[in-house]
Amino acid sequence: MDILVAIALGIIEGITEFLPVSSTAHLRIAQGWLFHQSMDDPFWKMFAIVIQFGAILCLPTYFWSRIMKLIRTFPRGENGDRTIFTHPLSLVMIGFACTSVPALLLKKVISANLENLQVIGAALLIGGAVMWAVDALFQSPKTLEMEKINLLQAIWIGLVQTLAAVFPGTSRSMATIAAGQTAGLSRATALEFSFFLSMPTMAAACLYDLYKSLKPSHDVAAVPVHMTPYLWFILLVGVVVSYIVALVVVAWFMHWVRRRGFVPFAVYRIILGAVLLIVLRNQTQPAPVAVDSQPAITYSLMP
Repeated sequence: MDILVAIALGIIEGITEFLPVSSTAHLRIAQGWLFHQSMDDPFWKMFAIVIQFGAILCLPTYFWSRIMKLIRTFPRGENGDRTIFTHPLSLVMIGFACTSVPALLLKKVISANLENLQVIGAALLIGGAVMWAVDALFQSPKTLEMEKINLLQAIWIGLVQTLAAVFPGTSRSMATIAAGQTAGLSRATALEFSFFLSMPTMAAACLYDLYKSLKPSHDVAAVPVHMTPYLWFILLVGVVVSYIVALVVVAWFMHWVRRRGFVPFAVYRIILGAVLLIVLRNQTQPAPVAVDSQPAITYSLMP
């Protein structure tokens, strides 16, 4: 059963990681409601984050020739007009720094929100509305290639990406794509920069969470995961499945964005977020108290 769950979660992760619909939200919903896993289970909490590493590994595969070209042209760029601070690879790392520093400072808030389905539902709904508005309003991009992105644009995108960490359900790709569009990037350019920015960001997050989950801690509230060969195998299954599925999704999504916008994903987010919030509201409402119209009769064993 654990293997089937790992495969299913790997598929969900691979499909949703790079689409702007929030993989975290889908994994939490699937774990809690579909597979009835406790959100406090230390292994499955770690599993949901670390399998993102499989999805991340598909990006160097898909963009291999692009990455090699950027490395060869560093730091002057393809046209010789870049510097060590404005080359695309440098801008990716600057964006990563703008995300990682605030995320480390807010790690307690991030950890708490990861277990809060109400935060996830609200982030899905609000993020969908923001994505729809941005896609409709910013129709005249000025930056049509990743090589033309400037320092301020990279900093802005990196800072906005922090929202995805602090408010799970926002979606890292949604945040970076929308931020890129508001900064003047075309849809395809914003998506490509989002993919490149996700490589160091998600790799660092996955490895940090794996390290934190496995190392002994002096915090009595922290429960380290005692990995066995069987659990390592379950984790590996999830990573491999997410890698394969994500590779297909990235190729499809790049093709989709060049021809269409993000509105269908925004609509899906709004619907899913609204449904999630309604279900949570109904679950937390107190049950009605039955009122008996007849006077209560009490009996006593005492004379």
